[in-house]
Amino acid sequence: VQLQASGGGLVQAGGSLRLSCAASGRTFSIYAMGWFRQAPGKEREFVAGISRTGIPTYYADSVKGRFTISRDNPRNTVYLQMNSLKPEDTAVYYCAAGSLRVGGLAPALWGQGTLVTVSS
Repeated sequence: VQLQASGGGLVQAGGSLRLSCAASGRTFSIYAMGWFRQAPGKEREFVAGISRTGIPTYYADSVKGRFTISRDNPRNTVYLQMNSLKPEDTAVYYCAAGSLRVGGLAPALWGQGTLVTVSS
């Protein structure tokens, strides 16, 4: 499986963006999927994860209530809807495929990142 993330950009605080991650190959549905992010000078951190079937989902405390992860298995795509964006959400966002763990995702495959910049 190869992962291609898109949808990043520049948005004002309070705005919204939707990230997409398209997967190639026929094995997309066997993987749990997730999003991670890495801000300048910081370590990569978990943002959201979703099981193979779409339930359950997990979120980092910092994005709960603002971000929603979803997936469309027939389209081999996972999404991250980001609302009420804050400047501290500025980061490169990476999609990943792997195994869902309670509260997170153990990544096995990574996509390239997409930059999200939130201006104040």
